Amino acid sequence: MRTAGDQDQPGALSRRGVLKGAAVTAGLAAAGLGAARPAHAADAAVGATARMGGTAITMSVVGGALQWSATRNGRTVIDTSALGLRLGDGTVLGSDVTVTRNQYGTVHDTWSPVYGRNASVTDLYQEQRWTLRDNASGIRFGVQIRAYRTGVALRYVLLDQGTATTATTVTIADELTTFVFPDDTTVYSARDEDAYTPVAPGSIPVTGTSSTDQGPLTDLPLTAALASGYLACVCESSRVNYPRLMLSSVAGQPGTLSAFLMEHTARGTGPVETTSTVSTPFATPWRAVVIGATHAELVDNAELVLNLAPANVLTDTSWIRPGKVFRCELSTAAGLAGVDFAVARGIDYIEYDAGWYGPEFTTTDATTPIAAIDLPSVISYATSKGIGVFLYVNRLALSDDADALFGLYKGWGVSGIKLGFINDGTQTMTDQITGWAETAAKYRLLIDMHDDVRPFGYERTYPNWISLEGVRGNEQSPTATHNVTLPFSRNIGGPIDYTICYGQSRDKTTNAHQMAMAAVYYQPLNFLFWYDKPSKYANTANWPGLPWFNAIPTTWDESRTLAGSIGEYVAVARRDGSTWYLGAMTNETARTLSIPLSFLDNGNSETSGTYTATVYADGAPGTSPFRTPVVVSTQTVTSETTLDVAMASAGGQAIILTPA
Repeated sequence: MRTAGDQDQPGALSRRGVLKGAAVTAGLAAAGLGAARPAHAADAAVGATARMGGTAITMSVVGGALQWSATRNGRTVIDTSALGLRLGDGTVLGSDVTVTRNQYGTVHDTWSPVYGRNASVTDLYQEQRWTLRDNASGIRFGVQIRAYRTGVALRYVLLDQGTATTATTVTIADELTTFVFPDDTTVYSARDEDAYTPVAPGSIPVTGTSSTDQGPLTDLPLTAALASGYLACVCESSRVNYPRLMLSSVAGQPGTLSAFLMEHTARGTGPVETTSTVSTPFATPWRAVVIGATHAELVDNAELVLNLAPANVLTDTSWIRPGKVFRCELSTAAGLAGVDFAVARGIDYIEYDAGWYGPEFTTTDATTPIAAIDLPSVISYATSKGIGVFLYVNRLALSDDADALFGLYKGWGVSGIKLGFINDGTQTMTDQITGWAETAAKYRLLIDMHDDVRPFGYERTYPNWISLEGVRGNEQSPTATHNVTLPFSRNIGGPIDYTICYGQSRDKTTNAHQMAMAAVYYQPLNFLFWYDKPSKYANTANWPGLPWFNAIPTTWDESRTLAGSIGEYVAVARRDGSTWYLGAMTNETARTLSIPLSFLDNGNSETSGTYTATVYADGAPGTSPFRTPVVVSTQTVTSETTLDVAMASAGGQAIILTPA
């Protein structure tokens, strides 16, 4: 259901505004902003607010300058902050403007993702759209704001300045959006694959090298813990033909973070791009603030990022299959054994990682396997067993002709590609990344992009782009505190590829903590048993957690975050059919969570209201966390039951709730 309208603004309409009314209408329609009507009056001090379910976002013009702010239940989430763009010729859009049109509307839709946290997503928001004129240059542009129950969002629209026969390009040098947080806010800052650092907004660590962007910069998603107890996570969505957004501390403004459009790639290789040129009409990416009145609610509101992204463009998605992956050692025998292990353990794919075609940083040909791998035999055997095959490709071997390479892999019978050391950041790299997703879809290949790639909701548009990394993972032996920060930060922005290590000496956490990740983290492509080989698990009696990994899926009918505090603990329950999977994790502090099971179905047509809970818990603490055994027990529970979930230091629990 959609409703829309126009509102007059106080004051006299200028002759220039009247003459440009028809062009404004055409520009808005071309940008996908809905129908526009003739321009209305403008004034130097006006405001417009979008509201939904206690959440509000306001844009205003005060003394000619554009501003915005956001609240939840009357409490400030973003204080008065700046809006604007700086163009390549130095023109600043937003410092001296007149409002020539105010459109508004409400949308209430539902849609079904190919895979996700939930089988159905509600898209409910109120929107305000301003058409503006820069008083110095006469340039027309727009700002959209949206309020959802789950957060707020805004973006800019550059309107067509040309004629019916002449296209217009605009060069953007900088985005002037700021995020002013209330006093006593703590933000969780991380760049590249660093650990998260809780700091004041004005104290982002200075990072970067001579070949990367330098300054007090942090990557998105960026989570802010407010003194009110609310959490706010800044994300971006619908990044197309535009550089990646980072946030920067601002000297002399301790509560402010400012937009920074990346000029270098995150890894520091490739051309430097200080500006970006776009064809108008053009809409910039959405700047979203996902809001939670509780820490747990923030996790459940993450689908805001997807709602802002372009809808799925693929007409047939029947071939897109989320699932679990096992990485094989680099030989034919290991591949065949990996297939057998996958069949036995309920795993969907095997993968040959770096080195299958030679040393990844010196080999530029990814079309010929090393002599130790008879790839056709492995793919044939895997296919006969219903197991798919992923191949890793370093960016150096990803030639300019990705079409030919992806077509070759499809001809081999490959299911997906894992791209490594991707240089995300600049406008050119955004175009390349989205182009790879599109080309992979052409050949019905899944794609997983690795290293410092950041999410922007594009798994909705091209659902074959099933995962991405952009996270400090188990290969860097992170702390339990880091692991229980991720659900409230990086995972809000989109899927993560965080490799789960079960029974690994590199872990600084218990095995039950690692097991719980499979439910706590949203990762539709889930790599399991990292750094291991099938023979390790031959004696299943030594590994009581295996049935959990056998059973758990990677895409869900329903998800609920039951408890949480960023950097402290988290508990998430996810449903597949009538079975629930509950994961709980703690930081280095041992704790017991009391978890009501009121989310369970009570006496519906498929269940009697009684469930069997199979509990995988921490045993007596070992000499180091990874040596803490997993203890398995069962009990009968109902929706009236409250479970006491006990976790050791750096521990967790994994629970399967099956209808009796």
